[in-house]
Amino acid sequence: MKKIILSLFAICFFLSSGILVSAAANPHVLIQTELGDIALEIFVDKAPVTANNFLEYVRRGLYREAVFYRVLTEDNQPQNKIKVAVIQGGILINDQAKPLLPIAHETTKQTGIRHKDGVISLARSKPGTASSDFFICIGDQPEVDFGGMRNPDGLGFAAFGRVVKGMEVVRRIQRQPTKGQMLNPFIKISEFKLIEHEKESK
Repeated sequence: MKKIILSLFAICFFLSSGILVSAAANPHVLIQTELGDIALEIFVDKAPVTANNFLEYVRRGLYREAVFYRVLTEDNQPQNKIKVAVIQGGILINDQAKPLLPIAHETTKQTGIRHKDGVISLARSKPGTASSDFFICIGDQPEVDFGGMRNPDGLGFAAFGRVVKGMEVVRRIQRQPTKGQMLNPFIKISEFKLIEHEKESK
C-alpha cells in the first residue's frame, strides 16, 4: 500500500512538472486594439533574438503609442511584382529615434519559422535595422522567408511568433479604409500585455 501511494505521488509530481514546463515554454502577448484583441504566442525557443527584443518592448511599455498603420492587399501594391498580404504596426517614430537599438537579423533559415498565415515578423529595411515595427501575415507568404524575393537581398524577414486567437481581427484591420497603403485613420492599440500561456486556436 505504501509503495502504491509513493508511486501515485511520483506520477502526480512528474505530471505537474510537465504541465509547468509546458506552460512556461513560450510566453503569450495580448494586443488590445479598438477593433478587438489579438493573442500571440512568442517563439523564444526558436527565435530568441527577435522574440526577446519584442518582449522587451512589451515589458518596458514602449508600445504605449503603437498603432496599426499600414496594410498590404492584392490591389494596393501595383509597383511590386511580388505581392504580399499583411498588416503592419509599430510606434511610428523614425529610425534614428528608436527606444532600443536595432537587432541582428535572425533569418527563417536559422529559426525554421515560416511566414504562414498568422505569423508575426519584424519589419526592416537593410539586415540589422529591425527594431520595433512588426507585421502579421494574412495567408502564407513564402516570399518573405529566407530565399524569397519580396526583399531584393533574399534574406527575408525575422518571424518570431504566431496569432493563436484573433485572426478575424487581423483580417478586419486589413479591410479598413486606406489612403494608398496607409490606414486612414490608423487603428489604435490600447495595450500590449503578457498573458498566461494557454492552448488557443485561430
